[in-house]
Amino acid sequence: MEFMPALRGTFDEGKPSLFELLSEQQLSALLPPTLRYLLSVLTHRYPRYLLRALNSFDELYSLVALLVERHYLRTRGGSFTEHFYGLKRERGLAAEIPRAAAAAPGAVRDALRLTGADVWRNLVVMVGVPYLKRKLDEAYEVDAPRAMLGAAYNRRPAADAGWREKVIWWWRLFLRRVYPGVNAGYYLAMLAFNLAYLFDNSKYHNPFMWLIGTRVRRMNAADYRAIEALEEKVSQRGGSRTVGARLMGGLSLVLPTSIFALKFLEWWYASDFAKQLSRKAAESLNLPPPVVPGLPADGGKKALQAKGKVEQEQNEEELDDEEKERRAAEKAPIAASSLLPIYTVPAPEDSQQCPICENEITTATACQTGIVYCYTCIHKWMTGTHARQEKFMEDKTGRWESGEGRCAVTGRRVLGGTEGLRRIIV
Repeated sequence: MEFMPALRGTFDEGKPSLFELLSEQQLSALLPPTLRYLLSVLTHRYPRYLLRALNSFDELYSLVALLVERHYLRTRGGSFTEHFYGLKRERGLAAEIPRAAAAAPGAVRDALRLTGADVWRNLVVMVGVPYLKRKLDEAYEVDAPRAMLGAAYNRRPAADAGWREKVIWWWRLFLRRVYPGVNAGYYLAMLAFNLAYLFDNSKYHNPFMWLIGTRVRRMNAADYRAIEALEEKVSQRGGSRTVGARLMGGLSLVLPTSIFALKFLEWWYASDFAKQLSRKAAESLNLPPPVVPGLPADGGKKALQAKGKVEQEQNEEELDDEEKERRAAEKAPIAASSLLPIYTVPAPEDSQQCPICENEITTATACQTGIVYCYTCIHKWMTGTHARQEKFMEDKTGRWESGEGRCAVTGRRVLGGTEGLRRIIV
């Protein structure tokens, strides 16, 4: 953005670009919501001590900002965030004095530095105006939905009403009728001054800076030498003022460190590098399978399963039909409405097989439980017309549920019936 005044032949090295000023304003505007969020997180853990502070956050933040900004204006010549960008504030001049600034920069700095009255005027613009705007925006956001209630909320108080009710009514009228126009005028004035500053038609990028006669400039070598001399002078004095000055000066180191940490965490959680790193760390762990004592290392698990399966089949063959049905009912899921056991089929060991027909899946269809069947099998099962269901329910009507409208493996109800089935395209 500096090429605009450069083309006119009036390039000023001390004049910051509009990009720098807008970046500083954005950083300054991000501080209140960031601190409010951190305070709200801490309030969830310690509500007894921090709830009142959170409710009065705007007032507390303005008070702290007043102290911090006053210290930086008096010692650095600019606000907290302006010092981070290497900017300062000085009194405006009717005409530039480039030769004097180049020959005696220290004398020009001392002549244009902010006086005590200038510091307080800048504090009103830096702290008072943002606080007032936050309060007006908050009041407007609260009042705007209530204004839609109609005449009961917008009715004018009677002539004999108290002064408090009249003040409240005028305040609501101001928020509804006047404040939207004032807010629009504020942003239009900011835009006009920004454009004028961009095209080198104004020395001020902000209408409030124009009102108080203060402009923003880049810091030079004389400013840094003056800051170092002031810090040495304060350190020689000692006492509580030295500690306070060091704490205030340390904030200029905390801000860039916090920004770097925030951006690093944002990149870490948003990028795939962290996920790939954690995945590689997990893949590098080759855990051996558990060893069961008394069984050979190879094939021990399969041998144990085969032996258990053979014993279970032998035991079931020895039982009569009633005992088999009783044991099956104990293992089956129970319907919540009828309290009857639901007929289900076991899940196959091979995921390529259909649990119902026990053959390879054709026209794969997924149930809402995530289990895949043949489309014909699960469709007939949902309607209760599958041959396996009909054979099982021949002599068990009234004692079992056939599984109609349910998943064939889990027995859970499928919402929508057959409409809840989804074909899988591989």
